[in-house]
Amino acid sequence: MLYHLFDYIENTYNLAGAGLFQFLSFRAGLAVILSLTISMVFGKRIIRSLTRLQVGETVRDLGLDGQKEKEGTPTMGGIIIVMAILIPCLLLADLTNVYIQLMLVVCIALTLVGFTDDYIKVFKKNKKGLHGRFKIFGQVAVGMIVAMTMLHSHKVLVRTDQSMAEARDWEIVEYISTVTVEPQVLAKTSVTNVPFFKGNELEYRSIVSWLGDGWEDLALSVLFTLVVIFIITAVSNAANITDGIDGLAAGTSAIIALVLFIFAYVSGRADLSDYLDILYIPYTGELVIFAACFLGGCIGFLWYNTYPAQVFMGDTGSLMLGGVIAAMAIVLRKELLLPLICGVFFVEIVSVIIQVSYFKYTRKKYGEGRRVFLMSPLHHHYQKLKMHESKIVSRFWIIQILLAIMAVITLKIR
Repeated sequence: MLYHLFDYIENTYNLAGAGLFQFLSFRAGLAVILSLTISMVFGKRIIRSLTRLQVGETVRDLGLDGQKEKEGTPTMGGIIIVMAILIPCLLLADLTNVYIQLMLVVCIALTLVGFTDDYIKVFKKNKKGLHGRFKIFGQVAVGMIVAMTMLHSHKVLVRTDQSMAEARDWEIVEYISTVTVEPQVLAKTSVTNVPFFKGNELEYRSIVSWLGDGWEDLALSVLFTLVVIFIITAVSNAANITDGIDGLAAGTSAIIALVLFIFAYVSGRADLSDYLDILYIPYTGELVIFAACFLGGCIGFLWYNTYPAQVFMGDTGSLMLGGVIAAMAIVLRKELLLPLICGVFFVEIVSVIIQVSYFKYTRKKYGEGRRVFLMSPLHHHYQKLKMHESKIVSRFWIIQILLAIMAVITLKIR
């Protein structure tokens, strides 16, 4: 809103200083400061309100050290993060931008799914919360919205040269001025980034091209939608599973947000995209503002969520964090990098899959279930080894930082 207000003031009255809001770096810095301020200032008030409403965490006895001390700690604190994302974004971002609109829809929709789950657990005293099928339905619906926007919005484009677009049979949407010999175009395409391989690109359409013109478009829509739904559901649930000890999910998400901030910045700038030889995706630069809000909200929430936590984010926050991260990676054409970008989330959910699968297999084969880990997800395994949760969280953060650096390095690895 402020972006549009100052844009109007500058164009109408040519007021000195109003043009600052046209600079992405200024608005991004302001977004981080504002989101941090909102989460830290209003966070304490929200925690008091949750305490007064007796919105306390019910802890199952898993035999972990310090577990019972967490009983009664306010939950549903994800509201703090959501406020810290939405308010600065609405004030500072270009609300006509299709990517900003999409991220706001994803954020709000998954927040509502998580809030409903927490509400049933806390106020209806139903420990199971929202039935799994309804939770999955919400995630699938969000995935379909993201996929359909990517496939059918004519504002979701990639820049390339004319000969390359024609050679790949891309739908050319608009010719743009260029100082190079080869004319540049904005094209509609299903291309994405593939790290570590020559060419560094994959077109989803090439996977189904053998079907022929009659079925190719339909097959592409089905394939891409299924991939997007799987990614959003998987990362959303992985973030939810990771949120098991104080500060782990929020801190990991903050590191991931910084990576997405960098990807959005370089992908949305033609000069940097040319220098790095990566896809230039017009209009994604505005996602820098959203990533800045996301980063500030996570860091601000950590003020109250680090050990010993004064508040838990609950599904209200964790489902939203994972879904937003997945959606941003998809629109930035970096979804195949997610196992690296979200390394901690990935390891956590894989540890659960391994534990459950091996337990069922051995129970069927030997008559009793056996375990790979002392407990899953993985952070509980280390708790069982009597490692303090602060040390577990710190080491997981360090690992995620290393993975984040590796993800950024892939911008130059071919």
